[in-house]
Amino acid sequence: MRSFASIVVFVLLGLLSAVIIGFRSDLPFAALGYDEEQEGLNERIIIKFSHVVAENTPKGLAVERFSQLVKEKTNGRVEVQVFPNGILHSDKTEMDALQRGDIQMIAPAFSNLANRIPAWSVLDLPYVFRDQQDVEQAFHGKIGRMLFQTLEPLNMKGMAFWSNGFKQMTSHKPIRTPQDFAGQRFRIIQSPVLEAQFRALGATAQGAPFNDVYRKLANGEVDGQENTISNIYSKRLYQVQKYMTVSNHGYLGYAVIINKSFWEELPADVQRVIAEALEEATAYSYQIAVSMNEQQWKQLTKESSMEIHVLTPQEQAVWRQALQPVYETFAPVIGPALMDEISKLHEQR
Repeated sequence: MRSFASIVVFVLLGLLSAVIIGFRSDLPFAALGYDEEQEGLNERIIIKFSHVVAENTPKGLAVERFSQLVKEKTNGRVEVQVFPNGILHSDKTEMDALQRGDIQMIAPAFSNLANRIPAWSVLDLPYVFRDQQDVEQAFHGKIGRMLFQTLEPLNMKGMAFWSNGFKQMTSHKPIRTPQDFAGQRFRIIQSPVLEAQFRALGATAQGAPFNDVYRKLANGEVDGQENTISNIYSKRLYQVQKYMTVSNHGYLGYAVIINKSFWEELPADVQRVIAEALEEATAYSYQIAVSMNEQQWKQLTKESSMEIHVLTPQEQAVWRQALQPVYETFAPVIGPALMDEISKLHEQR
């Protein structure tokens, strides 16, 4: 009994001391204070950016630059998570994933867009651009605006055009004239225009994801392919091809696209920062595309055993003539408004 009374007295004294002295807020059992860092994590915005090429290509480097710029400009509030090399989605599945909102940004090649939206076929037309000046004028002018408008009904918003460069032909056989294509099989990005291009040259085309190109060439499933210097070099396609023709017959570029619903829900200040970062990354993409293709061209000529032929202006004129039927076939699909703009582009200078 005496022991119980002692315990009661001890507890009462403890409570009295607490009342007199006051509860200490810095003791371990005190209520946790406001954690600014934890609160910031709750407000962070994650953007998943999926693409299918290597990190050391113009597109791969531009995506990384964009991610870093967004991080710096928002002090980490917005994080652009980059998924290269098709590790998250292939070029066949990324557009559906974007529309569903599984990812927030992609940068598909124009040919992949043309499969969904026929107007984008205009950028696949052979020799549609004579040089880089034509490219930039189209992207930053009316042609670019008209193409971006076609994305809106599909819950996609066009943000920028990125460059890779002009495409060249590689093959197991030498190619100098349209007749040299006869009977050959070429891998392409799945595109009605590119299929028609190779039909006009007497060859057959096989659509396949970009990351399957090396294997298909090595196994002899296809005889050749078309690509930029940077892609031929970075994917080491020169190891499984004997010949390359510098034809500049097509242009490989990308449309940077964001999920429209996601974009519209972003705070205005975040939208502004993303737009600024994209503008800087786009300028960088143009610079790196030109410099990388030039640098890797030099490396290709030194390191590869391919026999390389550069088309003369006269040879190129023969190719243009052979490919003219592609324009006639696809003009109705593309539409008169865009075809008129292409005509104006070609009439200038």
